[in-house]
Amino acid sequence: MAKSEQVLVLEPQHELKFKGPFTDVVTTNLKLMNPTDKNVCFKVKTTAPRRYCVRPNSGVIEAGSSINVSVMLQPFDYDPNEKSKHKFMVQSIYAPSDISDMEAVWKEAKPEDLMDSKLRCLFELPSENEKPHEGEINKTISSSVTKTESTTMFKSFSSSLDDSEYKKVLDDNKRLQTEIQRLREESKPFKEEEGPRMRKSPISSNPGSTSSSLVKEEGLNNRILAIIVVFFIIGVIVGKVVL
Repeated sequence: MAKSEQVLVLEPQHELKFKGPFTDVVTTNLKLMNPTDKNVCFKVKTTAPRRYCVRPNSGVIEAGSSINVSVMLQPFDYDPNEKSKHKFMVQSIYAPSDISDMEAVWKEAKPEDLMDSKLRCLFELPSENEKPHEGEINKTISSSVTKTESTTMFKSFSSSLDDSEYKKVLDDNKRLQTEIQRLREESKPFKEEEGPRMRKSPISSNPGSTSSSLVKEEGLNNRILAIIVVFFIIGVIVGKVVL
């Protein structure tokens, strides 16, 4: 038995155009209009379901209203010598009183109640005038990268230290340098004094004096080591901010 005539009005009516290049998702819209005074159920099918993403691919169009369907072609290697054989079909049926189970509606529909419209797919490549020149592409990419790097550096700098904190770090750095230099100067006479004395008397007759000297030297070295560690950490922070 012959199928009923399609009641939905499709726009476009016969073909879906997809404009390349096809290195990214290409979307085209299909408008479905219901000029009748009844609600109509619809379903969109394709011969290449893995190549397309259709949203929404089914639903109900109320009387006198319309709906836009987005058909998204997934990226692929386009071969101009290969003609596309992809096709779409829009099926429709008058909505029954109970549409709580749409799967059952389509399953129980009689063949003579089904209506359909078919569309073919058309792929188009951009013309030479529409293609961006290589210089413009490089300029755009370079500008985008530079802008991104500048923004990233600015955000990194802003989130790390403000002007007052940066000045404080520099002042602490200078103060630690001065302190380290002073401690080095203080340790020189001590080392010069201990050197000859240790050579002259390998075994000290005064263990308490030797122990006291060693404790003093160890404490001084620990202070220098601690300050050097702090100085290194601050130097790393300043280096990151400057770079």
